[in-house]
Amino acid sequence: MYESYYGLTGKPFQLSPNPDFFFDSRGHRCAMAYLEYGLHQGEGFIVVTGEVGAGKTTLVQRLLQRLPAREVVPVQIVTTQLDADDMLRVVTGSFGLPADSVDKATLLIRLEQHLRQLHSEGRRALLIVDEAQNLGARAIEELRMLSNFQIDSRTTLQCFLIGQPELRELMQRQEMRQLKQRIIAAYHLGPLGRDETRRYIEHRLGHVGWKSDPAFEERAFEHIFAATGGIPRRINTLVDRVLLAAYLAEKHLIAADDVVDVADEQSRELGPRRGFLGAAPGADAPEDPSMSRQAAPARTGAEGVSRGSDESPSSRLDALENRVAILESAAGMMFGSLKKVLRILRMRTGERELS
Repeated sequence: MYESYYGLTGKPFQLSPNPDFFFDSRGHRCAMAYLEYGLHQGEGFIVVTGEVGAGKTTLVQRLLQRLPAREVVPVQIVTTQLDADDMLRVVTGSFGLPADSVDKATLLIRLEQHLRQLHSEGRRALLIVDEAQNLGARAIEELRMLSNFQIDSRTTLQCFLIGQPELRELMQRQEMRQLKQRIIAAYHLGPLGRDETRRYIEHRLGHVGWKSDPAFEERAFEHIFAATGGIPRRINTLVDRVLLAAYLAEKHLIAADDVVDVADEQSRELGPRRGFLGAAPGADAPEDPSMSRQAAPARTGAEGVSRGSDESPSSRLDALENRVAILESAAGMMFGSLKKVLRILRMRTGERELS
């Protein structure tokens, strides 16, 4: 809607992950380095966690673009509400092998034969499991067992686990101790810092031909950071709405107040959301939160994965109450936007009639 008005060649703040818009922040650069380190090692597990909307899927898609196709055969699994038997069936089917109406032994034989064939061709298999926090302990144990396939002491299947912070908590369970010994590196992807938030916005706008129209006041970027906490998906949602509002008002300069108005409107539409309208601009916030939350390379054994923070029952109830409030008020989001558009159109129509 606003793209043509501002001379943009595409939608700069789409919600769906797009590796073409990959922003090389310090945190994302470190996470990519860990994944590439894992590829170089050619064995074991790499674990990358991050908050919802932190850019994990975009990171994976970027990695897939850079993989040496002649050496690595990647398979990505996104649907992870699976038990152990279903996990094996999905992995086998993802490699293009028949997986219906056969027993577990047959699936294992087919998969091992396929991995041996890839090895004979000078290639190796990479399994990427997205949303891995949804996996149960038995399903993860199945993945560990698959990593036992070896030829000449070399592992034929490597696995990357990508998930939300709950995955880190899952790794701390007693039954995960054998898997933790296979993890060679773990990293937690944090939010963007204040300066990175501005560069992220300018990066995405520049990708679609932005020529400083609309322009942004300096304080507008500060309010965007304060309202979103530096989470890329939240930034996309907010800035997209800010640009829409600026277009409807025929503005070519986005002020701090414009950001505040849209952020306040969104908070009313979606109900209370912790951290969305958090620290005020100028509050003491870490200059680069991504570095304060990153994990060091995992060492063999119990120290391989950083321990997640404990949540009290009260905190969990607060989170559930927030989600219920979001669901309750989400239906009004579209109608609120339409009403605002109609009000502006009504004002324009009245101005034309008076003139």
